[in-house]
Amino acid sequence: MSFSLRSRPRSRRRGGPVALALTALVLTPVPATAAPVSSPSDHHCAHLAQVRVPGAEHQRAACLGELTTAGTVASGHTDPADWAGLTPKDLPVPSGVPGIQIDGYFPDTSLTNTNNGWNHDAQFVMRLPDRWNGGLVVAGTPGNREQYANDRAIADWVLSRGYAYAATDKGNTGPAFYRDGRKPGDAIAEWNDRLTQLTRAARATLTRHYRRPPSRTLVTGMSNGGYLVRWQLENHPGLYDGGVDWEGTLWSSDGPTLLDFLPGALRQYPTYRTGGEEADEARRALHTAGFPAGSEFLWPYHHQVYWDLTQRIYREELDPGFDGPTEAGTPFCAPGTPACDADYDRAARPDEVRKAMKQIALTGRIGKPLITLHGTLDVLLPIAQDSDVYARMVRQAGRDRLHRYYRIEGGTHTDALVDTHPERLRPLTPCHRTAFKALENWLTQGHRPPASHTVPLPAEADPATRLSTCSLTTRADAPPPPTHR
Repeated sequence: MSFSLRSRPRSRRRGGPVALALTALVLTPVPATAAPVSSPSDHHCAHLAQVRVPGAEHQRAACLGELTTAGTVASGHTDPADWAGLTPKDLPVPSGVPGIQIDGYFPDTSLTNTNNGWNHDAQFVMRLPDRWNGGLVVAGTPGNREQYANDRAIADWVLSRGYAYAATDKGNTGPAFYRDGRKPGDAIAEWNDRLTQLTRAARATLTRHYRRPPSRTLVTGMSNGGYLVRWQLENHPGLYDGGVDWEGTLWSSDGPTLLDFLPGALRQYPTYRTGGEEADEARRALHTAGFPAGSEFLWPYHHQVYWDLTQRIYREELDPGFDGPTEAGTPFCAPGTPACDADYDRAARPDEVRKAMKQIALTGRIGKPLITLHGTLDVLLPIAQDSDVYARMVRQAGRDRLHRYYRIEGGTHTDALVDTHPERLRPLTPCHRTAFKALENWLTQGHRPPASHTVPLPAEADPATRLSTCSLTTRADAPPPPTHR
């Protein structure tokens, strides 16, 4: 989910403040230093005045000598706070990609996104490189972050390969995203609509700018952005040629969802942390809930930073009636406290909750090639409760010929944690890039990627090697993904 928390203006959906005790997630924007922007006489600016994004209420185009974060941080055309905490600190930054950047927004009524001084949601960014390879990559953001959140993990690399790139803030941002919309589930449903809107607008923009339509359109994203990849390929496959899903969030009418396993984590972890006679039983209960054995070293951080906040705000989006007039529950409440999210039982809730879930639910009925990656040590969206389940849904829908699923041993939810545990974790960023190349070959050369399997952690690989390489080639001893529930 990968949250980025900053002070936000309130919107009007429901009253009452959200208690934000998680100061570790409060990210202060890094001041951008002024840097010269290319002059209008430069070659790549020749058609700047003709660049138009159809449907945009407002847009601003700029000629840039560098479209990657090697230049956009200094020029003020990205926001480092949007992508803080998502990638390893030593991830290389490519450069040498001049072109045009378009920032803007589509019509919307919510006001949570403060980027560019607009205080307006449905913001987007498009980057059109001079040396275009004919392709387009579109993405939604992880967690509740804004449109620049993928700039380090995804945009830099695809731009360096010649792709045009476009991203959306999904139409609402921040930890109080649930205030957007008229009824439960509307805020998440808008994410899907906004990525569809962006894809259509970006394709039209590229066709006008380059005087030919994109030869292929690929969709990718991590966490909530990965959920959008799945949804788009299920519901609008005609817009895309394929996608790479990086640990997408699973929303399913019948579960499991994060509202099923996070309450158990909130109940059991304090007992495990305290120790004593009941600690072993609590640990076993966490394993049973899906949190893998061997991931215990990650539990303290995720309890403090992710589990509680994630449960409360997504439960508020889909089931606001659970805590009555209270907004987004009570942080870190003890089980037994009235309306405590640690006691939440989705199966016992009214039918209205299932209806809210249904409008955002996945089915597995993908219509274009999809590659899914997920780390085996993900303890925000445990793999057994998420991508293992989604792979089974795809298979049950009869679409497994369009799907490849790679379980990345030693990967966790955000790559920045690799810096804290370099000997125990591996980053997923290089695996995403390998999967992206595999998708390209699948689409352009007809070379099917290796069969779905678990990618072993490299033996005795130093952290630098893990940061730069990831082979998806099947080894004889590589176990296949589990087929059980």
